[in-house]
Amino acid sequence: MSTPLVNEFDNWIRTRFVDLNTELESLYFAQDKKEQIQGVGEELKLALITEGDQFVQQLLHEGNTDEGFDSGFDLLGNVGFLMSASRRHEMDEKHPALKSASALAMQLGASLGVVPRFASAHLETHNCAQNGKYKTFTHLDDEKVFLDYNTRGVFGFIRASEALLHILPLGVSHPVTLDLLNTAKDALKKVVENNTALFNELDVDRFFYNVRPYYKTHKVGRHEYRGANAGDFAGINVIDLLLGLCRGNDPYYSQLLVDKFLFMRPEEQLTLRDCMRRTSLMDEFLAVSDEERESQWFKINLSAFLDVCEAHGETARQHHSQLISRFIESPAAKYELAHRQDMTASGPPLEVLLAALQKLHDLRTASYREDIQTRHQDVQKLRSYL
Repeated sequence: MSTPLVNEFDNWIRTRFVDLNTELESLYFAQDKKEQIQGVGEELKLALITEGDQFVQQLLHEGNTDEGFDSGFDLLGNVGFLMSASRRHEMDEKHPALKSASALAMQLGASLGVVPRFASAHLETHNCAQNGKYKTFTHLDDEKVFLDYNTRGVFGFIRASEALLHILPLGVSHPVTLDLLNTAKDALKKVVENNTALFNELDVDRFFYNVRPYYKTHKVGRHEYRGANAGDFAGINVIDLLLGLCRGNDPYYSQLLVDKFLFMRPEEQLTLRDCMRRTSLMDEFLAVSDEERESQWFKINLSAFLDVCEAHGETARQHHSQLISRFIESPAAKYELAHRQDMTASGPPLEVLLAALQKLHDLRTASYREDIQTRHQDVQKLRSYL
């Protein structure tokens, strides 16, 4: 149950806040140097900060920490929207009003057990629509396209992960396991279809200049927090771990999980921690005895399992070759912006991020690499049993 003040702030985020951001984005995009935002629309920026701060100061005084998790999480998202927009418009380091926003965000984040900034869930899985319209930063069609298809993709991964989780108590030889594997495969194929539509409809320059900047890293209090990532939900990592393509004892992958835990809702954190201690389905298939490998169930279920691995790998290939390469790497190089410190949402320089994403891509696709351990040989071994 939200208080009247929380509702007023939410209404401002859904209306005036979006209007101001959209006006600013129109001014930026009309310039020859679209990345140049200093000295542009300063009155609009000031209005956004001061109007938002009026709500934040009242909320901080109200002490809104006992209205239930969902209400608190939604409020944290709204404060996070304000702070992320302030960072996007480069007002975050020079306006004292944001100290109140930091204080409220830290209070909420600490009480909820999540990062004190907006997370992808605030724009995707937990973004309540009113009269058919959910919360966005701008009115731009490309932001809506990005969020519509990302949200569909996230739920596709969630459906696949839930199907795989149901296999754990059944075992790989159970006849219903085949049904669950097929469900996971179909859900992942749907992700690929959604991504294809996204990449066909999304304008590269609009995304690069007017959507991506709201996901930048920014400070809350004394600490810098990376930007929200569309992969900040448990489902995609549950798939990684249960298929066995990625392993929790891999230092690179475990660090990735540690870095994202607090960007997820607490119930998702618990699910992912539980998966880290489970035996993967790949290892279960590899442990099947020579005698059982001659059984009909083995070849049928193994074939379906490998189809799921291939479908998951295709989502990784698609993400890497389309979203990362086409919508971030290529325009950054084209406009000579690759070396800007704020080019990535996660913080590190673009070349460092690209190398890390290549490694994740190679794990998920079970590609052959000499420098890291992938499941390439194990997948080939399983294929030889068919």
